[in-house]
Amino acid sequence: MALSGDTAAGRLAIIAGGGLLPSYVAEAARAAGENPVIVALRDESDRRWEGYDHAVIGIGDFAALDALLNRYGIGRVVMSGSVRRRPEWREVRPTFRILMKVPAAIRTLLSGGDDTVLQMVIRLIEGNGRRVVGAHEIAPDLLATVGPLGGVAPGEEDRRDISRAAEAADMLGRLDVGQGAVSIGGRVVALEGLEGTDEMLDRVAGLRAAGRVSPRRRGVLVKLCKPQQDVRADLPAIGVSTIQNAKKAGLGGIAVEAGRSLVLDRGAVIKAADEAGLFVCGVDRGLPAWGFE
Repeated sequence: MALSGDTAAGRLAIIAGGGLLPSYVAEAARAAGENPVIVALRDESDRRWEGYDHAVIGIGDFAALDALLNRYGIGRVVMSGSVRRRPEWREVRPTFRILMKVPAAIRTLLSGGDDTVLQMVIRLIEGNGRRVVGAHEIAPDLLATVGPLGGVAPGEEDRRDISRAAEAADMLGRLDVGQGAVSIGGRVVALEGLEGTDEMLDRVAGLRAAGRVSPRRRGVLVKLCKPQQDVRADLPAIGVSTIQNAKKAGLGGIAVEAGRSLVLDRGAVIKAADEAGLFVCGVDRGLPAWGFE
């Protein structure tokens, strides 16, 4: 007999890193009648999971993950939330199947680019007949849409900055480095690296305070999905903290890739942006001028 919340595709597991996304995915799954199992990553997941079947495992412990997925009859897996660090080699506990791929699999997990690592993890999870699905498949309401999301729209100078930052973010993504860039007055002033979006915006605020960028020009943050990225993991995401940090950096707004980026707590994001006088909009790389023509 199937467990409550199971489907013909098997029970759903949510691998939970840091941030709000795992909570939104879990709530959306429950609202859809699922009974998800939460796999919280040790030292990454930052919330308690009472009320859910859950377990905590180390970030490189594939043996424990495989045993857990078998125990609960998992057929589908969602990877959600941030991961701040890579496992050390001594933390990686492979299954026999992964051992058969050594040293290639371990080397990729320890030193590959983010997208390369995620693709490897997806292949390892799916090797036993399970299916990895995207967070947006469970919580489609989180996806950004084309155009302004709130009451503030980008002006002509903002649109030029969007195009400039989008070009930079696209090239950065092709290098499998980051997903975001900031342009102020048509000049790219910051690229996202390992530090993440919020710390990049802190750098922009520091540049602003030091007079390295014009105080008269606002500027724009753009976040795009990497062109080669598997959309089942690590889609670009913004939340209220992104709005707050963009305001501190003196920016005029934020643009994210429509259909391939997540807006966490959309109502709160729009409210915060409108109150700060910032625009939030979705852009489409397949449309002329990113959808502004």
